[in-house]
Amino acid sequence: MEERRSLSSLSAEEVKELWSQTYNRDGKPDWSHIFPYYHEDIIFRDSIQEVRGIAGFKDMCNRLAGRCQQLRMHVPSIVKDRDCIFMQWEMTMVYKKYPSSTLYGATRLGLDEDGRIITQRDYFDLWGDIFDNIPWFARPYRRFMRRKFG
Repeated sequence: MEERRSLSSLSAEEVKELWSQTYNRDGKPDWSHIFPYYHEDIIFRDSIQEVRGIAGFKDMCNRLAGRCQQLRMHVPSIVKDRDCIFMQWEMTMVYKKYPSSTLYGATRLGLDEDGRIITQRDYFDLWGDIFDNIPWFARPYRRFMRRKFG
């Protein structure tokens, strides 16, 4: 059985370090080092999907990694309070054929009694961050958003 430490015993700095390490030895995006910290019944949700169970979560992470030539995670801030970790992040995806995109977001991790991650909710503006990286589309998109929503 794979050895793992309880996430509740990790400091915020250690969690920040784990999430910032998104590469394996071959330089490809990889999160396999954090999978042992997840509960088998993980419920993951973000702006576009909900995934239940560790197998589906791993598949989702691998699909994202497969789309990118490189992926960099920067975690500028993180806090931990009992069974909840909240972090702000910047994820830069470098594609093979398209310009790189940086998504800005935040994640709330809920911990089970054994310290493993049982819930993860990611918050980000997927379309805004992607469209901002398309020069001919960014300005019209932002103009539309201001006119319709604010």
